[in-house]
Amino acid sequence: MTAATAAFRRVLALGGPLLPVVSFLGRLPTAMCQFGSLLLVAETSGSLATAGLVGGALAAGQTAGGPLLGRLADRHGQRPVVLAACWFDALAVTALVLAALARTGALPLALIALLAGAGVPQIGPLARTRLVALARRDRADDRLVDTVLSCEGTLDEVSFVLGPALVGLSATVAHPAVALALAALLLAVCGSAFALHPTAAVLPPTAKALRPTGAGAGPAPARPCGRRPGARLARPARLARARMPRAVHAMRASMALQGALFGACQSGITALTADLHRPAQAGLVYAAMGVMSAVAGLAMALVPARIGLPVRWRAAAVALIALSVPLLFVRSLGALYLAVVVLGVAFAPHLITLFGLTERLVPAGRLAESMAFLTSAIVGGQALSLAVSGRLAEAHGPSAAFAVAVGAAVLILGLALTTRATGRPAAAVRPAAGAPAGSAR
Repeated sequence: MTAATAAFRRVLALGGPLLPVVSFLGRLPTAMCQFGSLLLVAETSGSLATAGLVGGALAAGQTAGGPLLGRLADRHGQRPVVLAACWFDALAVTALVLAALARTGALPLALIALLAGAGVPQIGPLARTRLVALARRDRADDRLVDTVLSCEGTLDEVSFVLGPALVGLSATVAHPAVALALAALLLAVCGSAFALHPTAAVLPPTAKALRPTGAGAGPAPARPCGRRPGARLARPARLARARMPRAVHAMRASMALQGALFGACQSGITALTADLHRPAQAGLVYAAMGVMSAVAGLAMALVPARIGLPVRWRAAAVALIALSVPLLFVRSLGALYLAVVVLGVAFAPHLITLFGLTERLVPAGRLAESMAFLTSAIVGGQALSLAVSGRLAEAHGPSAAFAVAVGAAVLILGLALTTRATGRPAAAVRPAAGAPAGSAR
């Protein structure tokens, strides 16, 4: 535990104590807007179909816009991209609130929601990219990078527990519009703070190793690797677009299946608590699963380095299957709580492992894009699964939705067993000779 504590302290020292605070508060609106928009539109329009259309448009916008924002951040730096995105998104969320309160039609609401989703500033993926860049710049070994991803995964899990809880609280004591107004404020204030933090000037340490193109282009000049968070590394005049390893596409599919598992669990939990005449418990059950996932995410820092990331991927997939199957036989509220809390143990390890594998394998100049793609895959998979599993639960009961979750877990294992996730991208420069480094095996 002493070694883990020291690793967490090193992670905190990479960007300073303010960075995790603003990055957490800046990503909280992402967790608030999906649920908040559903409640707001359902209350103002009186139509669950309209609320579902708006929620689907929000998810579609985020799924499509996330990788694009990540690519822009890779090319132009995080500061201008995040500043533009957070203010655009704050205005879009505000417009959605005003349009819903004015009882605007379904199509205009969906279009505004689509823009709000596309403008999500991707603070979670970009925080991962930024901290990994800081760690690699300081010649950190893979163990510290894994701890970075563990901490970031925990922040994500906590945000997706706290966000819906804040929405539910505001809807109970005031109005869903209050929660979305708070989300817009957090986007503007904390998103700007994240963009303007000194660490935003850090480029991926491997960017200078990518092959410049064009007449007279030579190797990028080397810069000393100091520890100052705001130090800017050399940028080549023009970068050749590096190819993405095939294994990365399998990881994106696995992440989408993880989102499908989330969505199926959410549908099944909602349906079962309704059948038990305890619908108010659905949010608490889902939150309990998220809390356990957050705890498991922190514990990932204790996994021995000799257990490689592909092995962890396969182990997490087996755990997802073994721990989701009991959901098929749950019939009581107490059994539901127990089943989902235990299942939560497998969620974060799978997510964190895929982020770690992606960091090892993608070209450094496309890291932000790749991290954002993984997050968007979760959102897209969850939205599609909610639509399908919700209908199945309505027609055939909660077990039908939970069967979708089990099926997604089986497909994840298939990907983990058949994907060869080894090697380093040729364009990436990792810790120099003599510096400790793990390997993906």
